[in-house]
Amino acid sequence: MTTSQQRAALAALDQARPAIGRLDLSRDPEDLAADIIEGWQAAESALRSLIGSASLSGQPLIREVRQRDLLTLDQAHALVEFSAAHERAQRTDYRPSNGDIGAARAGFQQLEAALRQERAAPPPPPPVAAAVPGAVPAAPAPDVPAFPGAGRRRGFPLIALIGLLVLLAAIGGGIYYFTVSRSSSALQAGIAAYSAGDRNGARNHFSQAMKDDPKDADPHIYLGRMARDEGDAAAAVRELQTAISLEPNNATAQREMGAHLLAQATGQLSTGNLPGALQSLNLSRNFYVRAVQLNPADKNAQGYLGCVLMRLGRVQEANNFWQRAGPGPWTQCQPLPTLAPQMPGAQPRVR
Repeated sequence: MTTSQQRAALAALDQARPAIGRLDLSRDPEDLAADIIEGWQAAESALRSLIGSASLSGQPLIREVRQRDLLTLDQAHALVEFSAAHERAQRTDYRPSNGDIGAARAGFQQLEAALRQERAAPPPPPPVAAAVPGAVPAAPAPDVPAFPGAGRRRGFPLIALIGLLVLLAAIGGGIYYFTVSRSSSALQAGIAAYSAGDRNGARNHFSQAMKDDPKDADPHIYLGRMARDEGDAAAAVRELQTAISLEPNNATAQREMGAHLLAQATGQLSTGNLPGALQSLNLSRNFYVRAVQLNPADKNAQGYLGCVLMRLGRVQEANNFWQRAGPGPWTQCQPLPTLAPQMPGAQPRVR
């Protein structure tokens, strides 16, 4: 860990110190959940600063930092518990607990301790004694063979070790090719087919990507988007729910579920189903809020969150998000004619 990485990580962590300090079970549940989310986002930013990666999150990020020997086992465990509390805090039915508050505080403190820890430099090699005329040189330490007979073939263990490393590298490369590389190729081929309007080809490639990497959310996100475009609501929900269950912190999956529910609300309005439309709009708002929390730079999520808020009659909040997103098709949204502006309701937890 370099000094600049340490400074950047500590600066990211300091941004959430007030949120962690506010954690108290007597506070409003939504505010408490928002503070847990803010604290974990700062912790993730700090962890990413340590390894110079912007793509990892959650437990894979903790695992990578731990593998680089920048966290002790106890510190990594504390951060895993913090991450789990963050995931629970994102649920619409979340109810804070002392356990989650303790996990957030402990994870934050353990990460700060890891960042402030000074790694001891390796001890210098023992000094070589200068030769003294007439002195008898000290006898070298005996070369203890690693196994019977090794003393007669001292080069063999090194050769064997090199051969083993080459073999392991070949196996690792094969695993990468047949999993990550193949999955990535099939996914990219599916995206290209989707962009070209070849929906059947896209489906085939996305199906292959799911077989190559069953834990990847991206193929399900695209299949959900295709199903939404085709008006197949059941398939869209199924694919997007799968994507979110695989990667709860995937901002794109959260945004796509919000988009599906917004489209569903539009359809319900066209048939005069106002109660159903209001329910869909409120659910859509929740997913757009999570998308913005996970990726504050997503202009699309910000803009359409403003659209949902505008349709709910929450004009001022909508304008705030439109200012953040800038111009776009979302500014064409209007309040529902049956709703008064600033309809009462819970505020979105966005920081």
